[in-house]
Amino acid sequence: MSEGASPGEPSAGPPPGGAGRALVIIPTYNERENVVRIVEQVLAQDARLDVLVVDDNSPDGTGRIVDELSATNARVHALHREKKLGLGTAYLAGFRWALDRGYAFVFEMDADFSHDPAHLPQFLEAIEQADLVLGSRYRFGKVTVVNWPISRLILSYSANIYARIVTGLPLFDATGGFKCFRREVLESIDLTKVRSNGYAFQIEMSFRAWKKGYRIVEIPIVFVDRTEGESKMSKRIVREAVWMVWRLRWWALTGRV
Repeated sequence: MSEGASPGEPSAGPPPGGAGRALVIIPTYNERENVVRIVEQVLAQDARLDVLVVDDNSPDGTGRIVDELSATNARVHALHREKKLGLGTAYLAGFRWALDRGYAFVFEMDADFSHDPAHLPQFLEAIEQADLVLGSRYRFGKVTVVNWPISRLILSYSANIYARIVTGLPLFDATGGFKCFRREVLESIDLTKVRSNGYAFQIEMSFRAWKKGYRIVEIPIVFVDRTEGESKMSKRIVREAVWMVWRLRWWALTGRV
C-alpha cells in the first residue's frame, strides 16, 4: 500500500507497526538503480523490519518503483513529497509516520548501499540495551570507510572531532546517518524544533537525545561509498554543520534543547 494521498502526509488506515516491530526509513532522490535491491535486502535481515521510503518526487521515477513494491508487499511503504526538501525533513516526516503507527524502533538508513543492510541485526541486538544505537565509522579511532578519497575522509573525521570538542557530545561518529532510535526517544524530542536539514541533522538528533539523558551506544560498521548515483554532499551542507554545533552548544546553555 502506498502512503501518498497527500504529499508529505501519512494516509489513514490501520497502523502497520506494533510491539517489537521496527521501521527502516530510507530517504530517496533519484535512486532507481538502488531502491529495489536495498528494500529487498533490508526486509531479508529480520521479519520484524518494515521499510518506509520517503521520496522527494524523484525525476527518475524512484517513487513509482516503490509504489509497485508496496502494492505487493505489506512491509513496504512509500511517503511521497512534492519536491526535494532535504535529508533532515525527510527523516522528520518518517519519524512522525512511524510514531503514528506504533513502531517500537525507528531506523535511519541511506539508499545507496553505503549502509550495509547486513548490519541491521547488530542494531536490533544493541537496541535491547540502549535508547539510541549509532553505526560508527570511527569507533575508538579505527577507520572503517571504503572507497572515499583521502580529502573526504579527512573532512569527515575532522568534522567529528570538531563536533565533539564544541558540543561535548561523547561520540566517535556524530555525523553518521545509520542509526536506530527507541520510539520513546523520538517521542521526547520536540521534532518541530529540530532545525538542521543536512548532515548536521545527525549531530542535532544525537545531541538532543544525549541531553535528555538517553543511553547512546556506538557499534562498528563498514561504510562503503556509493557505486550508483550521485553524492548529495555540498558546500552548503558543510557550512550548516560548522555553525550548527555552536548553536547546539548555545541552546544547551540556555535550556532550549
